[in-house]
Amino acid sequence: MFKNFKNDFPASVVVFFVAIPLCLGIALASGAPLFSGLIAGIVGGIVVGAISGSSLGVSGPAAGLTAIVLAALATLGSWENFLVAVVLGGAIQILFGVLRAGIIGYYFPNSVIKGMLTGIGIIIILKQIPHFFGYDADPEGDWAFLQVDGENTFSELGNIFGNISPGATVIAIIGMAILILWEAVLSKKYKIFKLIQGPLVAVAAGIIFYLLTQDSESLAISKDHLVAVPVPDDVDSFLGQFTFPNFSIIGNPQVWVTAFTIALVASLETLLCVEATDKLDPHKRTTPTNRELFAQGTGNMLSGLIGGLPVTQVIVRSSANIQSGGQTKASAIMHGFLLLISVILIPTVLNLIPLSVLAAILFLVGYKLAKPSLFKEMIQKGWKQYVPFFITIIGIVFGDLLIGISLGLAVGIVVVLIKNYQNSHFLHIRKSEENNVDVVKMTLAEEVTFINKGAIIKELDKLEENTLLEIDTTKTRFLDNDVIEVFDDFRIKAKDRNIDVTLISERGEEKNPQSYAEFFKRKKKDELRIDR
Repeated sequence: MFKNFKNDFPASVVVFFVAIPLCLGIALASGAPLFSGLIAGIVGGIVVGAISGSSLGVSGPAAGLTAIVLAALATLGSWENFLVAVVLGGAIQILFGVLRAGIIGYYFPNSVIKGMLTGIGIIIILKQIPHFFGYDADPEGDWAFLQVDGENTFSELGNIFGNISPGATVIAIIGMAILILWEAVLSKKYKIFKLIQGPLVAVAAGIIFYLLTQDSESLAISKDHLVAVPVPDDVDSFLGQFTFPNFSIIGNPQVWVTAFTIALVASLETLLCVEATDKLDPHKRTTPTNRELFAQGTGNMLSGLIGGLPVTQVIVRSSANIQSGGQTKASAIMHGFLLLISVILIPTVLNLIPLSVLAAILFLVGYKLAKPSLFKEMIQKGWKQYVPFFITIIGIVFGDLLIGISLGLAVGIVVVLIKNYQNSHFLHIRKSEENNVDVVKMTLAEEVTFINKGAIIKELDKLEENTLLEIDTTKTRFLDNDVIEVFDDFRIKAKDRNIDVTLISERGEEKNPQSYAEFFKRKKKDELRIDR
């Protein structure tokens, strides 16, 4: 697992810096203790990373669960009560894995998954613009359109004017310049710059800048614009940050409702992120989804037992891992250990990092997820690809991840229905050599379902009088009973309009049969499946 250490360790450092503000910000947005976000990040990295079969996925607290946590805390009354629901939710996820529910993850269209990645990239950029300029009214990790500070994604941008921190902005620009220079020039020319990642240098520059400008009237950065890791006074105060569930309320129905909600939403977000991460993987490895649900469930049980937020696989950290050159699950595990070691040994150093520098790092993550070339590529593939793609993006930007995915999936299903409606049959029209009348040959597709009924009725109604109609079922392997009834009902119309009908199958031809249904059902069982 550690044979790719030279790639995995630098990637883990980048993910570590991305994870710190997100863990803290998601906890703040959820109304939970700040340390609970760090616990979830540590458990997601070390425990879930070790059990998971995902090579590049990174787990931790998820922005998609913040609304659920907020509502559950109000309903259940205390953090200790909520932790019971987290533990139970983890157990339910393990059950999902045992029941092989992970297969659901394979049924999301590629256009929707690409829309999800692009939408997340756009959201990252929009949400990080205020932090880039030192305006931190909304916590990191709040990805929803309607924010916890009462603003929305776009109104927050307007609030930047008049609230810009010059010092935070200057170091953000310096950090961005370092990152671009590192990636575009230095890492391509010298091996040393591949080992030492640009984000680490940018963060170090941010700390030095903060220390050197503390006494400056114009460039000093307020502590409100720095990372805010809880700093314990001693070992006892550190251990006191861990909280344990109040299992005495396990019989409360609301606890079980919250547990099922956490399990369902966390599992869905995980499966979506697994699919997206596998798409980004340069080696195109496939994550075993049932094992992933088991790993996430185990992580949630442990996180809940020691006072942490619920965990899922998260696309921001996973994509940062991939973009930074991570090769195996070791990078996710090491990022968890870096979180653990840092909150124990150097929390005061972490609290010197300007949030604006971390915003610069996330800017590049967002840009790589939402490159302009991807929009051009999707448009060139046609409306059946770009419509679900854009709907997913719009849903994510103006709602949240689950809203965007739900809208994209709904549109994707409609597109599939339209395609099935259009592809039920193929028509070939020729003139009869005997009497010069039209011969219309309707060749049915391999699968003909009730969805195709309308298209077939439309074609049959368009047939002119005295037409010769051939219905070829030679290639058909499934024929819905609804469609058989359409043909059988057409028998009477055909007689009235002097339309001769010939039915063709592997067993031969039959002209103007008394019962079309009987003809179809006489086909061999291995030739045709009829839905009854």
